[in-house]
Amino acid sequence: MHAIVQLRAGSRNNVQRVCKSKQMLTTQRKQLILKRLKEDGQIVAKRMSHELGLSEDTIRRDLRELALEVLLQRVHGGALPASPAVVDFAGRDRLSGEAKIAIGRAAARMIQPGQVVILDGGTTTRELARHIPNELRATVVTHSPTIATELIDHPNIQVILIGGRLFKHPVVAVGAAAIEAISRIRADLFFMGVMGIHSEVGVTTGDLEEAHIKRALSAAAAETIVLVSNEKLNAASPYVVAPLSETSGMIVGPDVPDEITAIIYETMGITVTRSERENSIRIRQSVHRSRLSRIRSRRLERDCQLVRYFTEGLSSALRSPNAY
Repeated sequence: MHAIVQLRAGSRNNVQRVCKSKQMLTTQRKQLILKRLKEDGQIVAKRMSHELGLSEDTIRRDLRELALEVLLQRVHGGALPASPAVVDFAGRDRLSGEAKIAIGRAAARMIQPGQVVILDGGTTTRELARHIPNELRATVVTHSPTIATELIDHPNIQVILIGGRLFKHPVVAVGAAAIEAISRIRADLFFMGVMGIHSEVGVTTGDLEEAHIKRALSAAAAETIVLVSNEKLNAASPYVVAPLSETSGMIVGPDVPDEITAIIYETMGITVTRSERENSIRIRQSVHRSRLSRIRSRRLERDCQLVRYFTEGLSSALRSPNAY
């Protein structure tokens, strides 16, 4: 570990010598900033300026330009990774498809009969709506026409659709009318979709008005569960919805590394639920069925032995001259 630290420190010293010996091109400098951002998960402008032997103003200018290209999210003193989920609804539908299905399935299992549940708009919550069992009786409140239409044919789900001005990018209702309607609801669970979640910044989204709506929905529920597909972890968007301390838990994709969930989030007291792929569930169910089959087979064999012992004993007793 010490050798790795020395190697990284040595490589950064080499970069600093290169920067001092000749002027690094702006494009090269930006590429280096993005490389550091990917490695470290954040950029501290002061530290970066010292490493490159340049002024903080130069680094801040680079960060501003990279932020305009949506390659990072500027924060006080530096930058964080930008969420890839800034594309429109159709574009987000193509991101982390399998993970969203797994997250939606895991979230649907949390809903209990008779509960009032709020579903946020988005592609991950749409998968949640698709995986609600047909036999489950509950009430779903949503400000998303997309979510409402997914539940039209569900036989036992009552849908309450909150109206307002349609924000076309995420296809949800926003505005004063929506806030007013939300304020009159008291729900058991709110499943929140986000554009980014970061241990320091919290839960973020890309629009100010949408952030207000998400806050109102969270305040209307006893518990808030954040649905986090892989590309949104440790990423940030411009508008903060809430700090992580105001959430009850999060559901992540099956491929999220343990060190991210255990070290960063669970140590903060956040309950993290890891979803499973469908084939993993099938394998687990198959193993369970096989185990039950073996147990039943052993029980049947034991019962047959008892019957055989009883029958043999009874026959022996009947053949005995002292039987009568």
